[in-house]
Amino acid sequence: MATPDLTQRIDTLAQWMLESEYLVVFTGAGISTESGLPDFRGPDGVWTRRDKGLPPQRRDWSGAEPNSGHMAIVELQKIGRLAFLISQNIDNLHLQSGIRPDLLAELHGNMTKLRCERCESQVDRSSGLTTCDCGGKLVPSVVGFGQMLPQKDLTNSFVHSQQCDLFVVVGSSLVVTPAADMPRVALQSGARLVIINQGETPFDRVTHLRFWEGIGDVLPPAVDRLKKLME
Repeated sequence: MATPDLTQRIDTLAQWMLESEYLVVFTGAGISTESGLPDFRGPDGVWTRRDKGLPPQRRDWSGAEPNSGHMAIVELQKIGRLAFLISQNIDNLHLQSGIRPDLLAELHGNMTKLRCERCESQVDRSSGLTTCDCGGKLVPSVVGFGQMLPQKDLTNSFVHSQQCDLFVVVGSSLVVTPAADMPRVALQSGARLVIINQGETPFDRVTHLRFWEGIGDVLPPAVDRLKKLME
């Protein structure tokens, strides 16, 4: 049951999405926790467990399915309200949910894809290919620590962040750069900033609207409310 305060904030988010002419969504590991995948800084997150001296939990990512948070973003795409989606996740759940590849930047790669070292085009790992059509070598697309982010996705992310008028963060602690620089770029361009995340972020003092509740309790009802406002 939503509290009056939560209902009011959801109504505000829906109204802002209605008014927005260029909505960019930014997702982190928190959006996938409801699909059974670990986040990084939550109570049982990867880094939280490491800091406590605990081993990472073993989970089979292959069986994970998109949840209501993923599907709410797909709904924004269907009704023509999503300009671009930037994700830090490698779990393939956004593409699996139905997000168009041309509207998505996966900054840290995708565990189901290979990327060409030369032209950055991608193919499915299941293809068995080792060489791109351009002659470049195909390598796992997931970005490791210290490795460069894919230049095309990074450039697109900054361009869309600069152009947006509403930037919605979903399930990210916003501490990993350069990805975490994008909300700053959006703010500097005059965009409204909304954060849906159960942990603290460095942007909490400057955000225009803050949700500490679970993503499934916020984003799906906000999109439902938006659709009613559009009728």
